Amino acid sequence: MKPPASFPPFRADHVGSLRRPESLMKARERLLGPHDLDHNFGPHGNVELHKLEEEAIREVVKLEESVGLRSITDGEFRRRIWWSEFMLSLEGVQGTYRGQEKFRDKTGHTVPAPRVDVTGRIRWKKSINVSPFSFLRSITKQTPKVTMPAPQQLYHFATRETVSTQAYPDLQAIWDDLAAAYSAELKALAAAGCTYVQMDEVVTSCLCDNTQREKLRQRGDDPDAFLGNYIRTINKIAAAKPAGMTLAMHTCRGNYQGHWMAEGGYDPIAERVFNEIHVDAFFLEYDSPRAGSFEPLRFYPKNKTLVLGLVSTKTPELEKQAILEKRIEEASRHVPLENLCLSPQCGFSSNYLGNPVTIDDERRKLELVVNTARAVWGSA
Repeated sequence: MKPPASFPPFRADHVGSLRRPESLMKARERLLGPHDLDHNFGPHGNVELHKLEEEAIREVVKLEESVGLRSITDGEFRRRIWWSEFMLSLEGVQGTYRGQEKFRDKTGHTVPAPRVDVTGRIRWKKSINVSPFSFLRSITKQTPKVTMPAPQQLYHFATRETVSTQAYPDLQAIWDDLAAAYSAELKALAAAGCTYVQMDEVVTSCLCDNTQREKLRQRGDDPDAFLGNYIRTINKIAAAKPAGMTLAMHTCRGNYQGHWMAEGGYDPIAERVFNEIHVDAFFLEYDSPRAGSFEPLRFYPKNKTLVLGLVSTKTPELEKQAILEKRIEEASRHVPLENLCLSPQCGFSSNYLGNPVTIDDERRKLELVVNTARAVWGSA
């Protein structure tokens, strides 16, 4: 059963990233360098930009609170892209946007996906999330949520060619080092008072796509063995999770300025992912036919919360509340209504340039999530 309403995920929740104001986007480029494949990637120490980020975060927290959300993030305003801050804070990890994979949109336009280079053993040095969390906690009375990339994200965008053979003659050791790094990060966050962490990724949903599965085979990775490594790694992290912390996992098929990288229903992975991954909740993309039907939810266990991502962040068109209510009812044929929540399918700005929506579009969509939750469950 879903825990009491005072615990996350909430009936109306959101994935985390939010549209930056244009002034903040321009300030990042002015102070850190141009928008290209290699600049503005990891953590920065620019004092002026930190101040501007904090001013923008105060405003976006007001937006979240004004629409009625109880789950509050900093919009990921301090990041170039959703995964870069944490991944590039780890010793031995470097990143670029010169990968072989591509994201695409409905017109067929493509943009490059990231590439991760592992140059040495992966080690956690210090928390990159504690300071931003502490600031966020100081400016809201609601529940602050920390978002971070899931561990499988790293290896999916690396290959044997981009991983140092000296550091990792056996690739299996990467998974153990990732589990140790994530466990250290969660411990540091808990010590700072964090009770809600969401791990984001596009990797598990890629295993729903036969084209993506074949790409893994071509590079020498077995998709099913790959999934086994994901599960074992996340479960090591979950087993070391501090008491009182909700750990959620969000998976989608890619979200880069309205582009995606995979499609296909959850059928190939549903039974294993839903039952073998020991997180408290899943946020699942379900805003378009690319995600398939609700049928795989028949495997969903009774002791986990499911957050249905029914509202798209890729387009400005506002969904109809009646249709959302109908889709929640359809999902409840497989998962009890008391175990369900509602959210957008992903963030509104997985990189600092954002999706093709405005801040006003974002507000209206978040208000829709809250209003729909109140109509269905009586509370957001």
